Amino acid sequence: MSEEEGRRAKITCLNPKLWEFDSHSLVELFFCALFLPTTNEQEFISNRNAWRKMKSGWRDKSFFVILLCMQSEEIRQKFLDFFKEKGHAIVPSSSLLPTDPSVLLTTAGVQQFKPYYTGQLDPEKDFGSLNVISIQKSFRTTDIEEAGDLTHLTFFEMLGYFSFGDYFKKETVTWCYDFLVSSLGVNPDRIVFTYFKGSDKLPKDEQSYSVLKHQLKLSDEKIRQGGMEDNFWGPTGSGGPCGPCIEVYIDDVEIGTLVFNEYFSQGSRDALLSGHAKLEKLKKSGVDVGLGMERLVAKVGGLSSVYEADLLRPLLDIVRELFPELEEKKKRIITDHIRSSIFLIADGVRPLNKEAGYILRRLLRRIMAYEIDFKTLVDEAVTWISEKYGKQYPEINETGKISEVLLAEYEKFGKTLTIGIKELDKIDKLTGEAAFNLYQSFGLPPEVIMEHRSFSMDEFNQAKAKHHEISSAGMEKKFGGHGLILDTGELKAGNEEELEKVLRLHTATHLLQQSLREVLGTEVKQAGSDITAERTRFDFSFSRKMTLEEIKKVEDKVNEIIEKDLPVAFEQLPKDEAMKTGALFFFKEKYPEKVKVYYIGHRMDNAYSKEFCGGPHVDHTLQIGRFKILKEESVGAGIRRIRANVF
Repeated sequence: MSEEEGRRAKITCLNPKLWEFDSHSLVELFFCALFLPTTNEQEFISNRNAWRKMKSGWRDKSFFVILLCMQSEEIRQKFLDFFKEKGHAIVPSSSLLPTDPSVLLTTAGVQQFKPYYTGQLDPEKDFGSLNVISIQKSFRTTDIEEAGDLTHLTFFEMLGYFSFGDYFKKETVTWCYDFLVSSLGVNPDRIVFTYFKGSDKLPKDEQSYSVLKHQLKLSDEKIRQGGMEDNFWGPTGSGGPCGPCIEVYIDDVEIGTLVFNEYFSQGSRDALLSGHAKLEKLKKSGVDVGLGMERLVAKVGGLSSVYEADLLRPLLDIVRELFPELEEKKKRIITDHIRSSIFLIADGVRPLNKEAGYILRRLLRRIMAYEIDFKTLVDEAVTWISEKYGKQYPEINETGKISEVLLAEYEKFGKTLTIGIKELDKIDKLTGEAAFNLYQSFGLPPEVIMEHRSFSMDEFNQAKAKHHEISSAGMEKKFGGHGLILDTGELKAGNEEELEKVLRLHTATHLLQQSLREVLGTEVKQAGSDITAERTRFDFSFSRKMTLEEIKKVEDKVNEIIEKDLPVAFEQLPKDEAMKTGALFFFKEKYPEKVKVYYIGHRMDNAYSKEFCGGPHVDHTLQIGRFKILKEESVGAGIRRIRANVF
């Protein structure tokens, strides 16, 4: 026996069941047996201790873990080769921002192919084949709270193969099994399938069971049944293709779903499960298969977690080195969230307080809540992700733009976070109401507060509902000095959408007045305003026409304050005391003895804007959107008028 064969045999002798060990133990065995000369067990133990001492000083220990398992690039290529040989055309990943308006983000590979199942588009014309494969960037908002455990991620890649009326269940199931066992070398004993057992309205999937039992000759313990929740997939969005499915497990971890699109649902997934969606048989049945890349890499490699795979482990090691004081789960959360954020930004998502922008903002602010060196994290993570994924997804190589977006969000939220956390530390017992007050006053989202202290979300939601109730009551009255009525006449906001727009314009009008005074001087005083869902109209005293440069300065200043995401709040004060705060008020208006002073900023004394006003307003300035002055004109001697809108 050669020296090398002896060393290799030593691994087997010391550890005949390698897959039962975690990756760190495997690395030790691999390194000591293959690279450090040994003659007996005592020398082996000595070498192992030397290895442990040496590896503690290394940053990228993931290199040795990766040596022991099949890497993602190999699995990626094997997948493409296997199904290309079966007659599938390769289709690039679509954006994380879907063309389907009924969904927020792309959650599965099937989304870009929905029109091909319904016959709206022709796959042979577009792809030259009825069968396609893709490796799709995907994002699941439902897994945000689960991220950080050993299996869940917000962003992931999905290996998908699809058929639009060609092959069906037999080929779909056998090819999946062959790919796992023959191409990737997964031991069949580790694989379990589940199939649809039927419901009161839909039949049992006998055909899938027959393929599993008689074609693959699996034992009954490897074939399990499931109901509508687990083994009837779809639709995505407000309606679409759906059908029974098979779930595939390796070591009791789900790694893929084989969907057989036999029906079209006229309603959403929730409507379908509640029995309120009509199902129609598709003219042509289709196949939609998705295998989770990260889970597959981990399971094929015998790793204990998706974070140990080469798609995430080096990034996790960066986080571990930068922030050794954090709990391990928090390190995994940061790893997941920063990778997801970078991919979202690369596809055009920007931090906002609504839709996909809110998801991105939520991820970033959760990272910032750990009070880490965010700027260094950005530098390291953006560089590594570009190196790892840039070939597959060229948009990820825009490192400068991506970093700029990340750091701009940090600049907006960093100061707010610092002030808010200080206020949080002052609270002995954190109730849900107190947490809402922190959110209302300092812009700390509940999930960020929860990272530091626990509280009752039920109480938080009750306080939020009460706040909205008070705001709604104000909608039946005038907007303080602005003369806007929402319940009658031309100034009425007729629905929720109009109401949201009016609130944004109302707060923008406060910023407009203060910006005018800063650019043109304190001779500017409000002379009236009119706010509808279409625009704000603000009249003010000024002796001449504004120049184009002055208009741009005012507009830029308003947008600058909006971008700072300042909180909007109010205090109710006796009128005389309110006047002493320096708040602006409309001289033609008669005010009661007690008034509300709305201010935009963290505190009344240093707020950017403060005015007598009955409200309501947005909670934070970033909710306003982009402010644009449409027109500046004269409406009388010494009175100018600005018409503006928000987008």
